[in-house]
Amino acid sequence: MSEQVRIEVYVPGCVVFVRLSRRFILFAALVVCAQFMSHAARAQGGERSGKEVVEAVCSTCHATGANGAPKIGDKRAWSKLESRGLSRLTQSALRGIRKMPAHGGNPAVSDLEISRAITYMVNQSGGHWTEPISKKSPPVERSGEQIVQAQCVKCHQNGDGGAPIIGDRAAWIPRAAQGLDAVVRSAIKGHGGMPARGGMPDLTDAEMRKATIYMLNRGAGAVK
Repeated sequence: MSEQVRIEVYVPGCVVFVRLSRRFILFAALVVCAQFMSHAARAQGGERSGKEVVEAVCSTCHATGANGAPKIGDKRAWSKLESRGLSRLTQSALRGIRKMPAHGGNPAVSDLEISRAITYMVNQSGGHWTEPISKKSPPVERSGEQIVQAQCVKCHQNGDGGAPIIGDRAAWIPRAAQGLDAVVRSAIKGHGGMPARGGMPDLTDAEMRKATIYMLNRGAGAVK
């Protein structure tokens, strides 16, 4: 079998014959296939998180405040934007505003990803918003144990920042006495050195409740 394939390429005014190796053709086909599969996955709800979009697109201007963009971490600038609400901020970003082009200059960024990116920047600048989820393909809800092991143990394992240590009855019983709803609301809003939602903006209220129950059960006994 020949290692090269003769391909006819049309160029305005003439016909050009090009010899390409079979390996090159196979490689090119794989690249095209991979790109198609990537777009298909995105279409099925595989949108990026707010942090991923900001790092890939928005940080070009918002990390330094270039072109008048509100700098990430500037609480004063973002508090004014936060008061407008996510819906209005998203519409402005989708259309483009002042020196920022539509979709942040990247048409491939979806509407949902724009909303997530805005939420991330607001939260990095003092806000406490919950990152939007896809209504077409909502994520599988995590268990209390999964959330605690992935995030909460960073402080509650050793009591960093004054966090009650998991299993410390003396620390958890007074909190349990406040009632489950009160403890969950405190965790959602943030309390003391703990940021809103334990520093995971994408946690739902139901997931926050599960994580709270998991830790209470190990510190204050069975909590329904």
